[in-house]
Amino acid sequence: MDPHGAQTWVVLPTYDEAANLQGVSAAILDQLPQATLLVVDDSSPDGTGRLADQLAAADSRIRVRHRRAKQGLGKAYVDGFGVALAGGAELIVQMDADWSHHPTYLPSLLQALHGGPGAPHPEGADVVIGSRYVKGGGVRNWSLPRRVVSRGGSLFARSVLRLSTNDLTGAFKVWRREALASTPWDRLHSGGYVFSIEMTYLADRRGLRIVEVPIIFADREEGESKMSRRIIVEALLVVLRLRWDELRGRSPRSSTSSAGASAEGDGT
Repeated sequence: MDPHGAQTWVVLPTYDEAANLQGVSAAILDQLPQATLLVVDDSSPDGTGRLADQLAAADSRIRVRHRRAKQGLGKAYVDGFGVALAGGAELIVQMDADWSHHPTYLPSLLQALHGGPGAPHPEGADVVIGSRYVKGGGVRNWSLPRRVVSRGGSLFARSVLRLSTNDLTGAFKVWRREALASTPWDRLHSGGYVFSIEMTYLADRRGLRIVEVPIIFADREEGESKMSRRIIVEALLVVLRLRWDELRGRSPRSSTSSAGASAEGDGT
């Protein structure tokens, strides 16, 4: 597998990211020049979707998935994963469009997935997480309350769900095709930000190898954060529901349902 992006798709959900999209798209493709970049836009009122179309018209490596309305980050990812899998992707990256997940980390995440001499885990992985909460990782330009919420959320989910992964709320990930294709999509509870926790939980329970690679997570450079109290409450409830389902014997299993099968969009 070409470490510079052959058969790699980057799924980039957007909502009101017009100020960031052009720069971050260029930076992603600088790091992975052979990759396909899929922008999944939820009908952004600031014109992000139109800008994405312009970028795609100028660069054949960029594709756009237009969704009819804002339905949540998790649903945007599932939709994008479905498009990537149907397009033949062997490796799928998920990341934010606001520079919080800096594209310069992409090569190290892919190296960790492939493994081999020089990799942090020579045996490789099924899923790699860009982690703020392992040695060498961290956050920058965050307020104390936000640090407490993020770190506390990961610790709460780790404890309740009995997981060893440190950064459960992290959404900067690389997946092998088989890891996504075997995901029980019909068992997902969340369409929002807690999707990141749920996907890592499902990967763990299916016995997939999860590796964390340190990153520095910086607050967005442009635009407004979409974090809210409602999102925090949703995360707490979904984590508790996952544990309750498990206690009732409803352990995750692979599914025949397809990623993106029920997502609303009007094409790429």
